[in-house]
Amino acid sequence: MVKSPQSWAELHVTAKLRLLRMHFESNVGHIGGNLSCLDILLTLHHRIMRLEDQFVLSKGHAAGAYYITLWTLGKLHDNDLASFHKDGTRLSGHPPPAGIEDISFATGSLGHGFSLAGGLALAKQLKKEQGRVFCLTSDGEWNEGSCWETLIFLQHHRINNLTLVVDLNGLQGFGTTREVANLDPLAMKFKAFGITTREVNGHSADELESILNVQDHGLQIVIAHTHKGQGISFMEDRMEWHYLPMTEAQYKQAVRELEEACAAFSVNR
Repeated sequence: MVKSPQSWAELHVTAKLRLLRMHFESNVGHIGGNLSCLDILLTLHHRIMRLEDQFVLSKGHAAGAYYITLWTLGKLHDNDLASFHKDGTRLSGHPPPAGIEDISFATGSLGHGFSLAGGLALAKQLKKEQGRVFCLTSDGEWNEGSCWETLIFLQHHRINNLTLVVDLNGLQGFGTTREVANLDPLAMKFKAFGITTREVNGHSADELESILNVQDHGLQIVIAHTHKGQGISFMEDRMEWHYLPMTEAQYKQAVRELEEACAAFSVNR
């Protein structure tokens, strides 16, 4: 069920605040890339996916955002989040191979998740099962040859139940994607394979929902334009927030900015 604008905004801010708290309490980085894809994950799991659908998080370093999304669905609890990235946890820094029903594969070795999603989609197609497969990759992940091999495979086998979402924030571990290995314009590369490719504002739930609800024949790709560290002034579009954990002062500032943004939304409605 689609939430009202106010309730959706509240969910969005609540999820962000809980994500920041979880990372701060565990003193863990990778916050920037989690914030760039959180809107995508929330939209997919709250507004798009059905029981028969499956999801693969290929950009495994955004596991925190995925755990928070599952928390908003009641599938994980506060005591789970409190163990994030700690000894003995099932909420490791990258998605674990077992222990969480919604996670089918351990991912995070970049370039592997899309191939695994392709296998799920092929299996569904061969067995004539209902449901779609969704996969989220990073943009830097497309430096990996296995991603391009998967496109060849999927097109050859005419896979028609897989939607790939690319979190295009323009930054990766050692700089901008243009500086490290330029693939711009990425959409043109995908279209050259004959694949339906659409571009969208990755921080707009309404735009994402409109695009992701479309079911054409064949593989579909959605390029979601996002900002690393979205919504936090000192993180946004800053490469170093691919890695850094927050200090206590930074955490308090981030929380204050989110609370102020939420208050402003409520006043302006």
